[in-house]
Amino acid sequence: MLLNLFNEMRAAKVPVSVRELLDLHQALQKHVVFADMDEFYYLARAILVKDERHFDKFDRAFAAYFKGLENLDRHIEALIPEDWLRKEFERSLTDEERAQIQSLGGLDKLIEEFKKRLEEQKERHAGGNKWVGTGGTSPFGSGGFNPEGIRVGEAGKRQGKAVKVWDQREYKNLDDQVELGTRNIKLALRRLRKFAREGAAEELDIDGTIDHTARDAGLLNIQMRPERRNTVKLLLLFDIGGSMDAHIKVCEELFSACKTEFKHLEYYYFHNCVYESVWKNNLRRTSERYSTFDLLHKYGDDYKVVFVGDAAMAPYEITQPGGSVEHWNEEAGYVWLQRFMEKFKKIIWINPYPKQAWDYTASTHLVRDLIEDKMYPLTLQGLEEGMRYLSK
Repeated sequence: MLLNLFNEMRAAKVPVSVRELLDLHQALQKHVVFADMDEFYYLARAILVKDERHFDKFDRAFAAYFKGLENLDRHIEALIPEDWLRKEFERSLTDEERAQIQSLGGLDKLIEEFKKRLEEQKERHAGGNKWVGTGGTSPFGSGGFNPEGIRVGEAGKRQGKAVKVWDQREYKNLDDQVELGTRNIKLALRRLRKFAREGAAEELDIDGTIDHTARDAGLLNIQMRPERRNTVKLLLLFDIGGSMDAHIKVCEELFSACKTEFKHLEYYYFHNCVYESVWKNNLRRTSERYSTFDLLHKYGDDYKVVFVGDAAMAPYEITQPGGSVEHWNEEAGYVWLQRFMEKFKKIIWINPYPKQAWDYTASTHLVRDLIEDKMYPLTLQGLEEGMRYLSK
């Protein structure tokens, strides 16, 4: 068994040697751990990994070997695509059929036709080319193909063709306890840390203890000192719009790493663009909101502000009052971003999409201009560059 685990480590590029494998085998023979997977995990990691940079590789190799043995049923079920079990209906269109589908010719005509459909339609409809429904070629619905339409609701699959969205979605809070995959993010975030020793003397000062013990002719003289605390203040704002669904995992890893690294951390959520209010709990986002003006007045300009989002939305959501897809905003989104820029000295925007994809959306250009091109990709290099800018 250990030989196969050793091969998994080698395949994952963990620098392990035969000597370390023998040490692990000897530790098991001495019953250092017995019949406990968690204890074996920590023992194996302590013996096989000598540098914390390789902890993530070790975790992946360990999980690939042992979790595969524990969850065979789940792996078998995973071979069947979830969409096969959930999708009620979905049309498959050839390129010729897609070319024949015509748009109605602009948002005004779409809204006029949409009103007629709502008056005429009496029951649920799926797969058609005329009525409001999912999976078809109609301009009104979700999950179907039409070159120009109104996305009503959410059927789980998008074509990216909608010119208007009517959709009230329910979001989950990001999990700040995610650990796997956060280690490298933590290393990148450490560029922003500024330590100071303050508070009660509650940490053992090893160097001071050794020095005073030597001066007292070997008589143990324990020295304590205040704990080192990270004094950087960070304000995180997460976009939880529908286009961010594909990036939830990496955002949770970033959120978890930030909560570990920064003592003075505040976080809020927004949808696509910042407007007059934000929230801290997605389950209560309609009843417990915080005024954005209160945020601007509550937190001093010594806070570093980090927006996390794809900046992908309709341009009118940034440039026009009433542009929000969920409510009527009295002031345009760009007005609120300008207020953030005027209040805080250091602001960056972390975008989960690769940098080469930013040129495809007009809204991303608008956001980059508003934040003075301080947008960075959600990669280790992008995080390091962003943290380097914030720490200046």
